[in-house]
Amino acid sequence: MQTPTSAIERTAAPRDRPTETLDVRSLGPPEPLQRTLERLVDLPDETVLVQRNDRAPQFLYPKLDDRGYAYETVELDEEVVTVIWLE
Repeated sequence: MQTPTSAIERTAAPRDRPTETLDVRSLGPPEPLQRTLERLVDLPDETVLVQRNDRAPQFLYPKLDDRGYAYETVELDEEVVTVIWLE
């Protein structure tokens, strides 16, 4: 079974930084987008955020681009994991 941790290893996210996980799988739009952006504001710049979702967060990507975040999305068996970090 694939895990969010294995998803991080499949991205270019820094491996030497702390991570925080945000599970938004049970939330309907626009809550995943809002909660992710709110969490990013509260996190230290060196923290990598791992968003667990039931779909790719298409509307989140342009907002991350605007804010200078790097990100990669990995589709696992039962969820979609988006790893977000500042470069």
